[in-house]
Amino acid sequence: MSVLLITGDHPRHRFLATTLNKTGQVKGWIRETREQFLPPCPTDINADLRSLFTHHFAQRKRIEEECFADNLEGKIEHIEVAASELNTARVKDFIQRMRPRLVISYGCHKLDVEYLNEVGATFWNTHGGLSPEYRGVVTHFWPSYFLEPQMTGMTLHETTSDLDGGAIVFQTAVSLVKGDGLHRLAARAVSEYAEALASHLSRMDFAHLPRGRRQGTSGRIFTRADWRPEHLVLVYRHHEDRIVDKVLSGELVGRTAKLVSVF
Repeated sequence: MSVLLITGDHPRHRFLATTLNKTGQVKGWIRETREQFLPPCPTDINADLRSLFTHHFAQRKRIEEECFADNLEGKIEHIEVAASELNTARVKDFIQRMRPRLVISYGCHKLDVEYLNEVGATFWNTHGGLSPEYRGVVTHFWPSYFLEPQMTGMTLHETTSDLDGGAIVFQTAVSLVKGDGLHRLAARAVSEYAEALASHLSRMDFAHLPRGRRQGTSGRIFTRADWRPEHLVLVYRHHEDRIVDKVLSGELVGRTAKLVSVF
């Protein structure tokens, strides 16, 4: 066993751990306690936006719990940490005791690169979004908002000090399926990526891990401040959460994802 995981504790994060554990390569898991999965509704927005906000996050919760049932097969030695503990001696000691060749993170807060260099393992990070076009946060929302749901996907990259900016190791773009709304599309992106990554890990030579391909400079880093409840109007009122269907019917036409893989 050569892989250690550092993830959040939301359903999608636990699903990735479940899937990768089936490879027999996972020897340890550091699980960060994340923010409340169902956020409180802002009080300073009108009634229509409150309705959209409540619907949007209730749908996310329902679909992720449905798609990512926590059925972890086999026991993984793990520790639970708060975000403030992520770059502490406790976590470093756990990693060093596990002695992994590869550490894969997903959904945790930023890891300190100088701290990582002391551990003596290769670090790769998973993030939702196709780099460099979609980096940062809420990156499974923005492709649909910009009417290109085919650009929804996942990126595995080398962990660096740049936010989602390390050299790309592997990417997947989601399959478009008729009837998929925003959250079902996002869940499909995670599940397809997890299965593909598990397949690569099952046959990986951990003594000779591949190097990633450097990212270009185009694209955008989305921050939490970029997203507002007003953005939900376009998705749910104007397009009735049928953006995938409109792409499949040819009513909307956009870019084709250009994926990178060094496997």
